Amino acid sequence: MTATATPYCSSTPVLPRRDAFSALTSALGRPALAEDGAALYEGDALELLKKLPPSSVDLTVTSPPYNIGKAYETKLRLDDYVAWCERWIRSIHAATVADGAFWLNVGYLAIPGKAKALPIPYLLWNRIGFFLVQEVVWNYGAGVASRRSFSPRNEKFLWYVKNEQDYRFYLDAVRDPNVKYPNQKKKRQTEVQPSWQESHRRVAVPQGHLGREPECGRTHATSGAVPACGNRSDH
Repeated sequence: MTATATPYCSSTPVLPRRDAFSALTSALGRPALAEDGAALYEGDALELLKKLPPSSVDLTVTSPPYNIGKAYETKLRLDDYVAWCERWIRSIHAATVADGAFWLNVGYLAIPGKAKALPIPYLLWNRIGFFLVQEVVWNYGAGVASRRSFSPRNEKFLWYVKNEQDYRFYLDAVRDPNVKYPNQKKKRQTEVQPSWQESHRRVAVPQGHLGREPECGRTHATSGAVPACGNRSDH
């Protein structure tokens, strides 16, 4: 698809992609892996975020641990988990440019005696300095089967911006040409649905390679956030 969009609202000049990327890698130091304009760092995110210069990041898309006891996380008390999220989100806010964006993907967690599957956005949405523009639903085919409840087949992306009056949004870059309306009499511009459908499949990625697979999990969802809200020099 050829996009000829201008931002919905943005008056802040942006650095060329190469200059911005060099500034970030200079601040963070040598990456564990680098390939084709991407860099991967291994370390404590809270410590790495402290190294980012203020107003240096155009767009952040992240999915933190959900605090549900996975092998890669240490489960915290609920209040401690929320406080931890607030700390690293504040650091992202400080590093984000004036018209930048923050996309947060989180799932569900259980609260004994209160909830079986509480959407984590309910705990976080109003505790951070960003302005919430919209919730986008990531709908996927996989999920945990359940006999006493519906199987969860979606998660949420929360689209935040730093300045509610001045932010980047390139609608034409993510228009869906397949959206149809019943009883439509005449042609109209295609629109964007606030959801992403995932065709779930396994993908083998060679060791040491930064794989790209537009139909694989969060990569598929991220492929909508980046062209819609990122630096136009990245596209």
